[in-house]
Amino acid sequence: MIATVALAAGIFVKFSDQQPIEADTGPINVSFKLADLDGVERDFSEWDGQHRILNFWATWCAPCRREIPLLKAFQDQHGADGFQVIGIAVEFPEPVIAYSKSAEFNYPILVGEQDAMAVAESSGISFVGLPFTMIVARDGNLISAHMGEIYQEYLDDVADVLSQLDRGEIDNAAASKALSLF
Repeated sequence: MIATVALAAGIFVKFSDQQPIEADTGPINVSFKLADLDGVERDFSEWDGQHRILNFWATWCAPCRREIPLLKAFQDQHGADGFQVIGIAVEFPEPVIAYSKSAEFNYPILVGEQDAMAVAESSGISFVGLPFTMIVARDGNLISAHMGEIYQEYLDDVADVLSQLDRGEIDNAAASKALSLF
């Protein structure tokens, strides 16, 4: 998979089966507004103070659909600890709404069509494939991003590293570096 990446100092993007890429542009604070499944515009700041896992996906993407049960389990397990999964569908609302009825999401789903890709790009990331996941710390700064399908091991590492960040054992740069190794 090929992607163009421009991230903050100490922020890494990990591509499945590839080495992490680092850039040096300074901290990136993530901010956006997208509609939910009911067409209500939701502001990313609604989840301020929580660690956020932004998962970009589409109903037609098989790896994306495989991730959903893992993300639902992660939300169940870690939601009370201040973690919030947010699904960002990169397609039209109708198929997402239809799919959501059987998927029974326990986390918010935002629908962005092309605007969803602009969310990542406004954070300095251009990508050419799905699924794609961004990790945002409680302070709103982008910690890491992952291109390709995520697995349970990665989510376990995210929970562990961000918990270390909460305890003050590491800072954002160290969290980013730790997540780039997985």
